[in-house]
Amino acid sequence: MTMSTTDTTVEAYVATWNETDPARRQAGIARAWAEAGRYRDPLMASDGHAGIDAMLAAVQARFPGFVLRRTSKVDSHNGQLRFSWSLGPEAGPAVVEGVDFCALAADGRLEQVVGFIDRM
Repeated sequence: MTMSTTDTTVEAYVATWNETDPARRQAGIARAWAEAGRYRDPLMASDGHAGIDAMLAAVQARFPGFVLRRTSKVDSHNGQLRFSWSLGPEAGPAVVEGVDFCALAADGRLEQVVGFIDRM
């Protein structure tokens, strides 16, 4: 995987958290995630494209107007990557911050994301 490939995958992933149009969000999930992708953090778990879409829609409904932002560079090696992120109102300070650790499938899409919350 080249750095540009991993950056592109992460940017597509972050964009899905912020996309409120269901069709565009689902298209983004297909670009960012392998079919059998798995997401886990201390509060949520989802599997596959439909599960990830439902999880993102629920987060958006619970926190309308919040934006997920990548706050660090993407570190990657051997099909693994990590980056820091924040979540908060578009025009305000972050209310949640954390780090995602990701495993990539052979095609460069996300196979697994394990999120850790550093501040809530």
